[in-house]
Amino acid sequence: MPTLRNYTYDEITVGQTATYSKLIEERDVQLFAAVSGDVNPVHLDPAFAATTQFESCIAHGMLSGAVISAAIAMELPGPGTIYLGQSMRFRLPVRLDDTITVNLEVIDKKDKRGFVTLDCNVFNQDDQLVVTGTAEVMAPREKLVIERPCLPAVRIGD
Repeated sequence: MPTLRNYTYDEITVGQTATYSKLIEERDVQLFAAVSGDVNPVHLDPAFAATTQFESCIAHGMLSGAVISAAIAMELPGPGTIYLGQSMRFRLPVRLDDTITVNLEVIDKKDKRGFVTLDCNVFNQDDQLVVTGTAEVMAPREKLVIERPCLPAVRIGD
């Protein structure tokens, strides 16, 4: 079974990097709408979206934020990380069937509290910058090597 490993605060260094990628599918957008309650038709209705500046459905901006969260939870610092805050600027839309890659870089550490600041840049498959920002997290103090949980089965529709 695959495992997850984290980096403890003491193992993390300024300049350390990690990446995480995800294909954004229509199902992801539908699930995000269901969980968040955001049913803006620009995300869900192709006929409506065709009349907008985007000309087709786009993913929720905060879905990209959720993928940044996954990168932090799964890669750097990894399991046991506590998310404290996030700033984001949406530069380009994320479209259905885009593969987005989150690039994380440690830019600061605060020893007294064990806080880590990460630069977060998200690119699409065409290497276009779609989201920029920073995240502040509390890095784990305890080393973890755990079995990777399976994603829950989810069904869309009635």
